[in-house]
Amino acid sequence: MQRLAILLLTFAVGYGLGAVGVRGDEPRGEAGKQIPTQLDKQVHLTLKYLIYLPAEYDKQDKWPLVLFLHGAGERGDNLEKVKVHGPPKLIEHGKQFPFIVVSPQCPQDHWWNNELSTLSALLDDVGKKYKVDQDRVYLTGLSMGGFATWALAASTPDRFAAIVPICGGGEILLTRAIKHVPVWAFHGAKDPIVSVKRSQDLVDALKKAGGDVKLTIYPEASHDSWTATYDNPEVYEWLLKHKRPAKPQG
Repeated sequence: MQRLAILLLTFAVGYGLGAVGVRGDEPRGEAGKQIPTQLDKQVHLTLKYLIYLPAEYDKQDKWPLVLFLHGAGERGDNLEKVKVHGPPKLIEHGKQFPFIVVSPQCPQDHWWNNELSTLSALLDDVGKKYKVDQDRVYLTGLSMGGFATWALAASTPDRFAAIVPICGGGEILLTRAIKHVPVWAFHGAKDPIVSVKRSQDLVDALKKAGGDVKLTIYPEASHDSWTATYDNPEVYEWLLKHKRPAKPQG
């Protein structure tokens, strides 16, 4: 039986800059000169998300996982909004998937690209709590989530087995980090919000770098290029064919 749980992630992360300096009191030094010091602070992260476990979850030791990142219109603190598009919508309507689906909600007035460390912490936490095959973790998102799909993959290039960014874009230089990660991008040719050129430029850069990448452009689609994509079973079949590749040397 399909199981869908709404969970709250609370995660504490300690980090430091790694410089040698004085801790616990005001740094001492001569005025007018720079001195090495250190940041040492606990960061509390809270992120609401939906998690879907396959019907046969208890019958396998490990399962693939798909992280889905919604668009700007679904931000907030009501997880029902996350169910309006993509895999969460399909699951809500009875669709069964042969993989775990994690669908977080971006807080109101935030952007996924500013929450990359939080998303990484979410995946770390889910990986500890559930039977996740770490060699078969996939990433997809639409619009704001499409931009974050490119960005999160580039910031953690050894984590994902394959990615599917939809009507997104990003910094071309970031593609250097993911030339070993299979990419299938989607965009509407008539998108008035995010130009198809944003996807085309990234795909061209990856091809030039020797990446495993392809782009599907819907000739009549505007911004909604995600409904047709997530309704296409070939997308999920393509994802599941891939395992985490080894990062090339150099």
